[in-house]
Order: sequence, then C-alpha cells, then structure tokens
Amino acid sequence: IHSITTVSQVSVKVGESITIPCLYDSQYKNHVKYLCKGYYWSSCSYAIQTNETDNSGKFSIFDDKNQRIFTVTIKDLTDKDADYWCAVEINGGADVREYFHLSVTRGTPSLYVDYQEITGFNGEKITINCQYSNSGEGKWCRLGSSCVSRPWGSIDGTRVTINTSVHNVFTVTMSGLKTKSSGWYLCVKGDLQMPVHVTVYEKPTTTTLATTRCLTTISPTPEPVNNTAVFADKAPNTVQGEQHSASIDLKSLIIPLSLLIFIVMVTLFIWFMLKKHQQNKAASSAMTAAEEDVTYTNIEHMRKTSRQV
Repeated sequence: IHSITTVSQVSVKVGESITIPCLYDSQYKNHVKYLCKGYYWSSCSYAIQTNETDNSGKFSIFDDKNQRIFTVTIKDLTDKDADYWCAVEINGGADVREYFHLSVTRGTPSLYVDYQEITGFNGEKITINCQYSNSGEGKWCRLGSSCVSRPWGSIDGTRVTINTSVHNVFTVTMSGLKTKSSGWYLCVKGDLQMPVHVTVYEKPTTTTLATTRCLTTISPTPEPVNNTAVFADKAPNTVQGEQHSASIDLKSLIIPLSLLIFIVMVTLFIWFMLKKHQQNKAASSAMTAAEEDVTYTNIEHMRKTSRQV
C-alpha cells in the first residue's frame, strides 16, 4: 500500500500543460505537499510546494484536503519535463513520495482526451473519449479505487460503459451520476494513463441543462489547465447562446412597442374626432343663437286710390 497514489506515465505534447493528481493518506492532511523534479529521488529539486508560490508561472499546486488529493500543474512542457515526484513532507522523518514520468512528444500524444475537466449534473450522464495510438488493455479507473475494463461495470455506485466501436478511441459513459462521483479518474491504455477530473453538481430546479465541458484541451492544441476552478462551456456555444438571447430580447421588445404605438394612434384619433365634434357643436350653437335674434316684420303695401272730381 502506497502512502501516495498517482499516475505512472502520461503522454504529453511539447508546449502544452498537464495537471497531475496525487492522492495521499488521511494522516498527511495537514502536511506540506510538494513536487520534486528529477529522475533520482536523492538528487531531485523542489519545483513547487503548498506553502510557497512559483514566480516563474510554470508550476502551480493545489491541496484539496477534503478529497485528500493535491494537484500539480506543469505548463509550457519541454523535453526536460520528464521525471517528477509527488511528495509529502514529514517532519523528523523521511518524506513520502511517488514517481511519475511524462513522455513528452512533438507529435500527437499516444493517449489523450479532449478535456481534462468534465462537469455533469446529479442523475445525468457524461461521456469521455479516450483517444490512443498505443497498444494494451483499455480501462477506466478512479484514482486510488477500482477500474472497469469490460463493456460495462460500476465504480462507487455509478454505472460505467465502455464503447470501442470507433477506431483508436474507447468511449467511457458514466450514467446515474451522484455528487460523490466527483473526483479524479484515469483513462488507461497499456502503460499510459491520462487523468480526468469529474465534477458533479446538483441539477438546477428552474431549467434543465445538458452536461457541459470545460475549455481545457489536452491535445492536440490545449489551453492551460486551471486546477482550482471549474470551467465554463466552450466559447462557440457561449456566442451562440448570447446571439439567441439577444434575438429573444429583441422580439420581446418589438411586441410591446408596436402595441404602445397602436394605442397612441387610437388615442390621437379619438381626441381628434372629439375635438372636431366639439367644433361642429359650437358652430351649430352660434348659428341657432343668431337665428333667435332676428326680428321679422310684416310690411303691407297699401295702394292709394285717387279721388274723382
């Protein structure tokens, strides 16, 4: 039984980044953790530790004491980034450590995933494509726990299926996700492993959302991994969502605006008709009053009769 459990060998590409999880025993929860660089333990050098920061920006470290896992991220990989040790400092005794190897290549890695960070929702499912060019048995494992190598199985109560119908890809589906399904898993093919972090959230009550994936791409052209945060959806999906939202907002504004214009026009029309009616009524009243002021006189014309002499 190892005091620290981690990967043994990971295939990575020059210039990219990789995050490595290191699981430790509960007795080391409050100890200093660190990454040591070098093939031989006796001569390896400190790269970064939990009580310090790396000013160069090449290394970062994060200790999740609840999960008992500390993660180290190595950026801008070169041919010299090959041999490392996950280690825990022991005061007054020998530090505990575990070695891992990075197989750095200038081409496509022999085993990689599109996303090293995956998020899902309670009760739903997620899918991970483990892409490979090497030989050996393919498995899906939880770090420090069990593995599934058959077409189906389960890990800690979560159903796992493995589909190998696509050439050089085995697709892992985890269904019936639970909050406790969150953690570090490994795509395994032969002697290589690729760590994948799964985070399961409670399903939103107001709307149903599909499983999302983060921006951290491992190969062929990844973005740097941020091991302290969970990433958002891919940028194209975000842009489409914004455009769709803008379209909906515009439509929702047009309808009330058109209704307002119609109401104003009807109001103006009614006001105009009432004013015209009032003007006509005033004119009619004036005419009636004029007719009442007229005095009519009957004039009778009397013809003079001449007297006869």
